[in-house]
Amino acid sequence: MDLVKDTHSLPDGPKDLCFSKYDFMKTPFSVDEFLQNQRKYANLEIMRDDLGVYLKVLRSSMIELINKDYADFVNLSSNLIGLDKAINKIQVPLGQLKEEVGQVKSNLDEAIDEVSACLEKQRFLQRTKRSLHSLSYVQQSLHNLSSLLQLPDPKSLGMTHRCKSIFIRGIIYLKTSSPSHVVDKAAETQLIEEKSDELSGPDLVERVASELNQLHFRMSHCKDIVSEESKNRLSLIKSVLMRGLDKLFLRSLHKSDFTTIKRSLCVYESLGKEREAEELFRKQVVAKELHDVISETSLQSNPSGLKGVYREILNFIDIHMKDLLEFTSHRERPPAVSGFYFLVNSYWPEVEQRLELHMPSIFAPGNPDNFFQNFSETQNFLSELEQKCGSQAEVRRLHQHPQYLSFLQLWNLPVYFQIRFQEIGGSLETAIIQWPQNLKSDDVRFKLAPTVATWSAAQMCWNPNIFLHQLTHRFWKLTLQVFARYFSWTGEAVREKWTAENSVNHLSFLVWLFCDIQLIAGCLPEIIDVASNRLQNSTKLSMSHFSVSLQETTDQLLSRLPVITERIVSEVTGVSGQSLRQVNDIPRLFRRTNRDIPTKPCSYVSALLAPLKDFFKTYGNIVSSIQLKEWLTLICSSITCQYYICVSDVLTSVQKTEESLRRLKKMRERSTQAALTEGRGHSDDDKIRMQLAIDVNSFIEEIEKLGVERSMVERLADLTALVQNAIQFQPQAQS
Repeated sequence: MDLVKDTHSLPDGPKDLCFSKYDFMKTPFSVDEFLQNQRKYANLEIMRDDLGVYLKVLRSSMIELINKDYADFVNLSSNLIGLDKAINKIQVPLGQLKEEVGQVKSNLDEAIDEVSACLEKQRFLQRTKRSLHSLSYVQQSLHNLSSLLQLPDPKSLGMTHRCKSIFIRGIIYLKTSSPSHVVDKAAETQLIEEKSDELSGPDLVERVASELNQLHFRMSHCKDIVSEESKNRLSLIKSVLMRGLDKLFLRSLHKSDFTTIKRSLCVYESLGKEREAEELFRKQVVAKELHDVISETSLQSNPSGLKGVYREILNFIDIHMKDLLEFTSHRERPPAVSGFYFLVNSYWPEVEQRLELHMPSIFAPGNPDNFFQNFSETQNFLSELEQKCGSQAEVRRLHQHPQYLSFLQLWNLPVYFQIRFQEIGGSLETAIIQWPQNLKSDDVRFKLAPTVATWSAAQMCWNPNIFLHQLTHRFWKLTLQVFARYFSWTGEAVREKWTAENSVNHLSFLVWLFCDIQLIAGCLPEIIDVASNRLQNSTKLSMSHFSVSLQETTDQLLSRLPVITERIVSEVTGVSGQSLRQVNDIPRLFRRTNRDIPTKPCSYVSALLAPLKDFFKTYGNIVSSIQLKEWLTLICSSITCQYYICVSDVLTSVQKTEESLRRLKKMRERSTQAALTEGRGHSDDDKIRMQLAIDVNSFIEEIEKLGVERSMVERLADLTALVQNAIQFQPQAQS
């Protein structure tokens, strides 16, 4: 509001100014900040001009203001005459008023301090009075409780006391000193047992408990002045009550007296002794009933083994804890008595302790099969135990129990996994080490033993008799490691130098390896399906991560296929390429041999295609027709490229020879008749060209019989054009 009022006192400038009048009213006003902000909108020259314009506006406004209040300005000096005398005149009365106000304030402070002291004394007296009333109530209550329980006089227990006076703020209290000698503990224990037996009915127990709760409340207000005798008396009463309550609770459990059980639990709750009741039930009921159930002898003698032992342990809940859980569990409605967790605090600690101490053999990981069975049956036992909990809150309480956490730590899962890792990885390594001596497998799906071992190892990771949900991340990592090892082996196998001693020829191995990789890559989604069945409670995000990592493995395996294809093509082409050497021998077949015009292909053509036909015949039923056609096309392309080079070299050589002979003939200047006679027949070079054309056409026909499209074969069109152009070529000498 102050800023708005101040801005009204400034006149408005022209609208085209680069600044506003409000810029000058900022608190605090900074010239540097003003210039920095205005530089965004105008340069220094414009700012100088605008400031000059606004200065004129301010001067005009000031003149108008002076003219408007001119009379006030003129009379200002005359109005100030005599002001000093007026100020001096009121200075002394104001000083006196200040002293009087200070005196009043001092008096008020003293009165406040005095009242505060009185109030504090009053509060102390009230507290003291309340303590005395409470002490009186305590003494009366102790007397009443002693009468109810028929407790003897403290002197009969060997307790004598001395009294001494205590002076507290002007008030004398009598306080009994400590006993002059030690209480007879044996007599006290016997007394507690005798008097607790007399608390046979729930009515008396409830009455004593109610009185005791009131006594505790009163004693909290006078604990500093209560005598040791009263404290000892109270301790005795509490001991008798708790012992009697414990006996009443155990009797009601034994007789299945639902009403008494409920009333006993209510008394425990009112006394805040829920944990004591749970501990009593554990030691007097759970421990005794399960003493013979949880032992190595019971484990060995039970026909169902550990599963049978767990069944007996769970049956204890239905037989001995049904009534307790009915009163204390949060099942479909709030419990009749709250604050008790017998399943978590009584039953489970005793079961866990006895399993750990009296059946340690179930935790031994040396035999992985037995360990898996024991752990699986234990997990089923824990699942059934959770179902018997009254609510999810109680399940969480069970999971957070220290003995539950320590029980899970007893199962040495890392050692179990290490043993399984050695089993699974060892079988795979054995199969890989034994190759190529033991290469072929009898499996109906895969051709090679290492592939069978790889797939078997991957399936073992998720075998229902091996896989544990708690080791999901480890088994998944092992699955990826298995396929990574297989991928590494395929690279080594492709680069391996093949010898004649191997039981399988190299080409067959490459084809089988190609088929196995293709097949096992297609089977990898089965691993995801199996994992999904094992991990039914996992999130979609987890399965998505599994799918992504497995897809990377699939892509990695499939990246081997082009390399294997290249080796297969090279293998077949290498055998066929040996026959191409005979192409260079064709000129020798026709030069100066007076052979007839060729009408059939040379024998090298069939030899050239023989490996290709054998490949088609041998592996046509092993691989798909599409893959076989792709391989044949690549092989034919490789052979054709080499064939083209050989034919091109021969034709080039023939052409050079022909040109040399033509020049030689011109130099000899033969007769026209001889030249005409020679020109009407086919020369040796023509026969060579014709033979090459016949061979190429036969080559094309044969590869088409194998299902290879000539348009897909690299350089085949160039080869055909090469021989056709050679036949159509007419030497200049024959024209």
